[in-house]
Amino acid sequence: MGKNQKTGRRQSVQFLFMMVLFFAMSICALFTILLGAQVYQNITDRMEQNFVGTTALSYISNKVKQGDEAGMVSVVTIEGTSVLKINQIYGEDIYSTLIYYRDGQIKELFSKEDSGLTLDDGMDIMKSEGIHFKLLKKNLLEVETDGKNSGSMILTLRSGEV
Repeated sequence: MGKNQKTGRRQSVQFLFMMVLFFAMSICALFTILLGAQVYQNITDRMEQNFVGTTALSYISNKVKQGDEAGMVSVVTIEGTSVLKINQIYGEDIYSTLIYYRDGQIKELFSKEDSGLTLDDGMDIMKSEGIHFKLLKKNLLEVETDGKNSGSMILTLRSGEV
């Protein structure tokens, strides 16, 4: 009878040890999954911030480079809004590309000069918390984006005349 009690206790201790080990492994697996989910969320957030911050500046940089001709790039204020204005001549007509911020969006309006279109008619380009344009000198354009994904750049206008 003594041997059976020792065997029973040994089996109980072994079972208890296995259960504790199983629960410890389960808790470790759960924490690993939770930690992995948090790391994934952080990476996704950083990618989103990087995309928003750099894409707007890259877009504007490319637009300026496309239209950088003598006297064709300027910063104006329309309806109280800072607007980057890029003029282009097609045939005998002057067309303007206006890039500006309104209603939580960076917008673009391409139209014939004096067409009567307003800033409300522009197309949404991308979400943003704000954008500002400033001419530092006659050939330096500063572009700043607002918000937690803010950034800035200074472009040298090759045309040299603004």
